[in-house]
Amino acid sequence: METVNIKINGISVEAPKGSTILEAAKLAHIDIPTLCFLKEINEIGACRICVVEVKGARSLVASCVYPVNEGMEVWTNTPKVLEARKNTLELILSDHDRKCLSCVRSGKCELQKLCNDLNVDNELKYEGERNLFEVDDSAAHMYRDNNKCILCRRCSAVCEHTQAVGVIGANERGFSTNISCAFDMPLGDTSCVSCGQCIAVCPTGALSEKDSTEEVFAALADPDKYVIVQTAPAVRAALGEAFGLPIGTNVQGKMVSALRHLGFDKVFDTDFAADLTIMEEATEFLDRVKNNGVLPLITSCSPGWIKYCEHYYPDMIDNLSSCKSPQQMFGAITKTYYAEKMGLDPKKIVMVSVMPCTAKKFEIGRPDQSAAGLPDVDISITTRELARMIERVGLNFQSLPDEDFDDPLGRSTGAAVIFGATGGVMEAALRTAVETLTGKELPDPDFSEVRGTQGIKEATYHVAGMDINVAVASGLANARELLDQVKSGEKNYHFIEIMGCPGGCVNGGGQPIQPAHVRNFTDIKTARAKALYDLDASMPLRKSHENPAIKELYKEYLGEPGSHKAHEYLHTSYVKRTVNQL
Repeated sequence: METVNIKINGISVEAPKGSTILEAAKLAHIDIPTLCFLKEINEIGACRICVVEVKGARSLVASCVYPVNEGMEVWTNTPKVLEARKNTLELILSDHDRKCLSCVRSGKCELQKLCNDLNVDNELKYEGERNLFEVDDSAAHMYRDNNKCILCRRCSAVCEHTQAVGVIGANERGFSTNISCAFDMPLGDTSCVSCGQCIAVCPTGALSEKDSTEEVFAALADPDKYVIVQTAPAVRAALGEAFGLPIGTNVQGKMVSALRHLGFDKVFDTDFAADLTIMEEATEFLDRVKNNGVLPLITSCSPGWIKYCEHYYPDMIDNLSSCKSPQQMFGAITKTYYAEKMGLDPKKIVMVSVMPCTAKKFEIGRPDQSAAGLPDVDISITTRELARMIERVGLNFQSLPDEDFDDPLGRSTGAAVIFGATGGVMEAALRTAVETLTGKELPDPDFSEVRGTQGIKEATYHVAGMDINVAVASGLANARELLDQVKSGEKNYHFIEIMGCPGGCVNGGGQPIQPAHVRNFTDIKTARAKALYDLDASMPLRKSHENPAIKELYKEYLGEPGSHKAHEYLHTSYVKRTVNQL
């Protein structure tokens, strides 16, 4: 690798040729503040917070986009630089809603931290006319408050480039510029897929999920309700970050303990339903292969992906697995099988899910998601909302003892826990499908070819005399690339896994928000995924069809995978939508 030698604040640095001053400074253990910059997503040098002095340059330069060259001398902390950054912040605040105490991002706001770091006074230098906007809460999963927007454009960049949706962008010009939808349409009237990636990259409180914690607290306080909670696999790999633990810490035991302290009647694991999903999905795949069904079969666990398919690839709806997502399957089984087994009235059960995903808030309201004649899931909250509940009741999360999930819907396998990482659903399905096809036990259950956080992965497996071509995509721009290759005939697959969020559920739009200085230099997706793969490797059962609770469910209630009853309770249907149809 070719390098160049430069000096930053008098410190000699050897940096890769073509890297930016921002990246080179990191090598010298110098953090240059940023606001608009997100690596490989929003590299536009617009906010001017990252400006530095360069010897020979006529003006300050944006370090996030300015390349290094041999012999360059850079200063990141001169009075001129610090004053420029402070002036920029004061100009931003002159048109900003400064109700910080009641803001959901207070204490975790990048703008707030920069103002503290640069000693911006409460008495601002610039006062005058302000833009005033109505809050857009038309979408099922989130709201947009442009009074707190700083026009960094991170949200529109991730929506367009990473997710290939592009329903938000800059409208108007000059002082009137604002981020909104085309023709000022409400977000809920667009083809937004509810992925929440815009929320995850927003540096302020301009974007946030709709908070459902009050509904959960109300249900917990109602003596007439039996409140059950399920937690998705990716939640345990990220929840600890909200309480100061390192990225990728598995906090499953403390999470279960916290949920019991909150007062839930039963604490179950969505992983149980992930195992159930594999039983149904693997059966569906084998049926399509053997009976010339529609191929490739495409997974249906990610509601953001499902809505994207309905909007942008309606001609491929028949390729979607008819399986409900694990969240919905869990609710269906809870309000039918479990209710009957325990003598509970389904109408009194409140099914709460804790998900890494904001699209789950949209999913619970979809049609054909009511196995017991009631919504399969009543309330879906994000990992962030659970963290706020824990903080609200004063639990010291790090000191909580580790506890286990309740039986029987808390039992699961390693195959289920890796659902939270891109490639995990594919690997879990292959473990069951291969053993079913061959009738033999796998000597090694790992299918490492579909692991990793690359946007698109593919592999071919020779099983029972046939070649099975599989592909995995995460992030909807990657999904679009893959599906276009399938439609053109360039690629031929039997089975495809698609996750709406880059890296899978571990990087979901409802996970704890990491600031730009962490996102830009830390592989968050890989760290969180590792927690799940490590847990999988440590579990005594690693294949969904080995789960004794799943075997018992089929024996006592469903009959067999793919049965009429299983289809009635565990499968669903989809809607062909236009680009601007709900």
